[in-house]
Amino acid sequence: MVYFVATPIGNLKDISLRALETLRAADVIFCEDTRHSLKLLNAYEIKKPLVACHKFNERSAAERIIAEAREGREVAVISDAGMPVISDPGGQVCAALKEADVPYTVVPGANAALSALILSAMPSERFAFLGFLPDKQGERRRLLEKYAALDLTLIFHAAPQDVDRYIADMYAVFGDRPACAVREITKIHEEALPFTLKEGLPGEKRGEYVLIIGGAEAHNELNSLTEVEHIKHYMAQGLDKKEAIKRAAKDRGVTKSELYKFGIDL
Repeated sequence: MVYFVATPIGNLKDISLRALETLRAADVIFCEDTRHSLKLLNAYEIKKPLVACHKFNERSAAERIIAEAREGREVAVISDAGMPVISDPGGQVCAALKEADVPYTVVPGANAALSALILSAMPSERFAFLGFLPDKQGERRRLLEKYAALDLTLIFHAAPQDVDRYIADMYAVFGDRPACAVREITKIHEEALPFTLKEGLPGEKRGEYVLIIGGAEAHNELNSLTEVEHIKHYMAQGLDKKEAIKRAAKDRGVTKSELYKFGIDL
C-alpha cells in the first residue's frame, strides 16, 4: 500500500499517532527533501530508507513507487511540510498510481492554508484555494482575472520574495480589498497581519506566507447591463474608452480582450 502522509508545518508535535505508525511501518519513505525529512524522523527515532521525490524527478519517482508497491512493500510519501500534493510534489504520483491501478490512501494532518484561514478571522463559509501564482507577471494577472468576480475568500501561498509583487498585482486586478498575511504558523513567532491591497503589507518579508484575500462584492448591479451599456456607464463618468473597458471587465470577472469588441464603435 502507498500512503500519502501529512507532516507538521512548523511545530514537530503536530503529527498524528497514525502518521507516526505509518512512517514506522513503512519499508521506504519518498520525500521532497531527504535532509529536511531526516530532522522529523530523527525527532521520533524513525530510521527508514529515504528516496527523493520532488518536482524535478516526480515522474521517475512515481515509477519506482509503483514498482515498490507491486512488490508488496509499504510505501510512505511525504513533503517538507503539510499535505503532499497540495502545493507540493505528489500530484503526478497520484495520477500514475490511478493509471497503474495501484491502491493508495491518505493519512491526513496539518494544513497551512486552512490554519491560516482560521487565524485570519476572514469569512470561511466559502473559499477558494489558489496556491502559488505563476512567476511571470502576465500569466499571474491573467490567472487572477479569472477569479476576480468570485464573492468568496481567496487563499494563496507566497514565498517572501514574492509577497509584494503578488499584492501589487492583486490590487491591479481586484481593486482594494481586505486581506491578511499569515506566517510562521504553529511556531513561536506566529502572526496574522491584517492589511488592505491598496496599502500593501509593510515591513521586511520573512518566511513562507499564506495570503488571505477578501472576495468580490456579492452583487454588482452594473453586471445586469449589456456589455456596451456597461462600458458607456464608465465613459459617462469621464473615463476614456480603454479605462472604461478595463473597469467593466473587472466588474464582470472577464479579461479586457473579451470586452474590447463591444467598445470598438463607441
